[in-house]
Amino acid sequence: MPAKVKGLVERLKDGEDIIVAEGYLFEFERRGYLRAGCFVPEVVLEHPELVKVMHEEFVHAGSDVVEAFTYYAHREKLRVIGREDDLELINRKALKLAREVADETNTLMAGNISNTTIYRPDDKDAEEKTRLIFKEQIEWAVEEGADYIIGETYRDNGEAMLALECIKKYGKGLPAVITLAPTATDVSNDGIPLEEVARNLEDAGAACVGINCHNGPDTMSSLIRKGPIACLPTPYRTTNEMKSMVNLKDPVTGENAFPGELDPWLCTRRRIDEFTKELKEIGVQYLGLCCGNRAHFTRAMAEALGRKPPASRYSPDMSQHFSTMTDNQHEYSAAKFYSNK
Repeated sequence: MPAKVKGLVERLKDGEDIIVAEGYLFEFERRGYLRAGCFVPEVVLEHPELVKVMHEEFVHAGSDVVEAFTYYAHREKLRVIGREDDLELINRKALKLAREVADETNTLMAGNISNTTIYRPDDKDAEEKTRLIFKEQIEWAVEEGADYIIGETYRDNGEAMLALECIKKYGKGLPAVITLAPTATDVSNDGIPLEEVARNLEDAGAACVGINCHNGPDTMSSLIRKGPIACLPTPYRTTNEMKSMVNLKDPVTGENAFPGELDPWLCTRRRIDEFTKELKEIGVQYLGLCCGNRAHFTRAMAEALGRKPPASRYSPDMSQHFSTMTDNQHEYSAAKFYSNK
């Protein structure tokens, strides 16, 4: 039997920091196992061994949570690519992989539901379809042993509230973390200030509320100070002029960089370190990175909090590089190399 792991709610109450590595969609797209556009995690069925390895990489780098890769593995997205028959299979497989790694590493396992892309305010038919999407994914997460459920990337107060309602109704008492995803303003798509949305979610019983995705560290700071305590930005250098990663322009062509030309806009590890310390000063406890995240960024967050995850064994140490060594330390030191040029 795996060791009992301290729960999410208990950690939050005890003032502990919780690092949550997200970003699976972009990372598998970058590696050639997922198509940009539909962004459906078919890799879960086609290469489950790679999904497990990525879970392990993120934990190795410092993540406290293994998040099941069920983002966009819902009914509507699978319909777009003609794989509706794989709906339950892909969800259960993703959940089992996450549970397996969480048990092996004594970390928490989170189920995941996401924005549905079909929700519309004041559209009862869309609301019922959204409710069904949430219901079935939540029930599978419960059956496969999730420790809590993440509802993420909501741009409408209504969809975020519906996600929480469904977790409370179908989640068998599992805690809910709900994160909003504003693009360029501090108001939801249905016209409600983010601070009010966060308060609505807290009052309705969410264990943790915050912001994820779209904004990079430089444009998320002003939003997170308005109240939410979870913060998972993209690691891109968004600006006041281009507040969201979807607004960033390719520096060569001037065309939209999203999604395939975003690399020039990536933050440095130093910026992730600085931002993590900024979050700590604000009092954010639940933190991580979303689309664009890679294991070395997660390690940077962990080290900024004073941790030494297993990956820290391999953190850069340029004192061991030949260019910084003296003749006594290294037979072929930089000084000798350049003096012979």
